[in-house]
Amino acid sequence: MRLSPALVRACAILDAVAQSGEGVGVSALARDLAIPRNTAYELVNTLVACSLVSFDSGGRVRLGFHLFELGSAYVQSLDLFNEARPIVRELVRATADTVHVAMLDGRHVVFLVKEEGEQSVRNLSAVGRRIPAHGTAVGKAMLAFQPREETLQRLNGARLERLTPATITDVDALLAELDATVERGYSTDVEESNPGVCCLAAPVRNALGVVIAGMSLATRRSRMTTGREEELSRLIVRAAEQLSRRLGYLPRRSDTADLWSSESAPVESGTTPALAG
Repeated sequence: MRLSPALVRACAILDAVAQSGEGVGVSALARDLAIPRNTAYELVNTLVACSLVSFDSGGRVRLGFHLFELGSAYVQSLDLFNEARPIVRELVRATADTVHVAMLDGRHVVFLVKEEGEQSVRNLSAVGRRIPAHGTAVGKAMLAFQPREETLQRLNGARLERLTPATITDVDALLAELDATVERGYSTDVEESNPGVCCLAAPVRNALGVVIAGMSLATRRSRMTTGREEELSRLIVRAAEQLSRRLGYLPRRSDTADLWSSESAPVESGTTPALAG
């Protein structure tokens, strides 16, 4: 497969600008991406002409508005996005907490939907943002309910970044946590991605039973009592199942059984262990 070197470099520039957060100079782009300075200016000027990037008052390169238009068009084309919106809003109304829908991209999660409730929390999530999956409840929900070989392939050779002091950074410990997630039917994040924040999440499946997304609920650590976890876990699992059904999924026991080991068993009603920590 032949690729266009200019387009590859242009995409690298877009990625670097997106990751910079506050904009970046053309000279820095040329240096960091090992692109000749004149070529970097030519590529950036072309991207500016296409409204994919722009220059701010300080001469730094920032993402352009046309990227938002393209991203919005892409998101609107997803049945997942359109079907998730009313379910997310209802869950926010029922809990007053923040609800997300995200998908996996490699070993990262990308947030597609975020809606905050009255009890909003300070966290890393934002629509379009990528966060290492192992440090989030929504990421662990998707990793746990995939076939094990897929999860191992995603984690192969990866360094598990520490987002907070509570983040799991050992692969074996993460796999054990994913086993526990399957057993309980939902995943947890106890200040693993954001200090002072707890999350619960469940997988979302398509018509073929394949896990294509996850739905999570974020609440303040101070509000997460054992009784409230039991209530919220039932709500997040029910909401994720409702979204799955809207996408054509019909529950089958084989979708959750024997994903990780022959010892995994279905969760009995009302058995929701308390959050650790």
